Amino acid sequence: MTKSKKRRLIFLVLVTIIAAFVVVDSLRIFDDRPFIVVPHGDHSHYIPHDRDPNVSISDFPTTEPRPGERILPNGQVVRE
Repeated sequence: MTKSKKRRLIFLVLVTIIAAFVVVDSLRIFDDRPFIVVPHGDHSHYIPHDRDPNVSISDFPTTEPRPGERILPNGQVVRE
């Protein structure tokens, strides 16, 4: 194997690893939070995974729930 082929192979392996990391991160596979953060203009909304699709994103809180709280599918924050 020539030097240029080795460099090309190393480059392709690195690009593949980085691309795999980006895909896994975007799919939130290792994210164990019970909600997702949705950017909405100059602020973000915290949406539970079991969100009611009939409820507007604007009805969900813009602050992260504190420990011992959770977000209901309709956007209300309650103590557990």
